[in-house]
Amino acid sequence: MSDDRCELLCIDFDHAESLRTALPDVEAIARRAERLRALGDPTRLRVAHALHVGDELCVCDLAWIVGSSQALVSHHLRQLRSAGLVTSRRDGKLVMYRLSPAGHHALTAITGDLTETHAEVDPV
Repeated sequence: MSDDRCELLCIDFDHAESLRTALPDVEAIARRAERLRALGDPTRLRVAHALHVGDELCVCDLAWIVGSSQALVSHHLRQLRSAGLVTSRRDGKLVMYRLSPAGHHALTAITGDLTETHAEVDPV
């Protein structure tokens, strides 16, 4: 028998049912999973971190900061925006990007204290 399964079916129904009914609905979980997937790419995570620290930046600045092409950064920004983590606004010929409140919350939840130096050991 597999080590990751119970050998006996025993359910504490009252406890299990109270937890099951307290879970967010399937659509809310799907939205959260999409946001987590959006931050699962190293480049997107770097872009999000740059926006967290820099507040509002254009694609040119972001590309320079993360060391990627403008086309690649634009692609990642579209994915972050479609996940609801980034908002944008046009300022003349520039498009300015910033993290949404959900983006700040998700980034902080995933990365913890963003002020840690890169020399410190990652807690994960």
